[in-house]
Amino acid sequence: MSASNTKTTSKSAAKVAHESKPSFEQAYSELESIVAQMESGLMPLEASLDAYKHGNALLELCQKSLAEVEQQVKVLNERQQLVTFNAENE
Repeated sequence: MSASNTKTTSKSAAKVAHESKPSFEQAYSELESIVAQMESGLMPLEASLDAYKHGNALLELCQKSLAEVEQQVKVLNERQQLVTFNAENE
């Protein structure tokens, strides 16, 4: 991998980390789009690698969002009322 490709990949990862956090729905939609593009088999290798890395970051965001919602449901079930879940307090 060339230095310029490494910089591009680093910028892509940094872009995901520093941009405003997309909603679950936005991240999931973008992840579906990335998967469809990759499954088409028409992406060059470097683009596939970048797409995979970006998709992995989106997947982690979606998994974290789902885990937080699941925790809220558990709190609701235990207390019979919905209480806002705060990840820092757990």
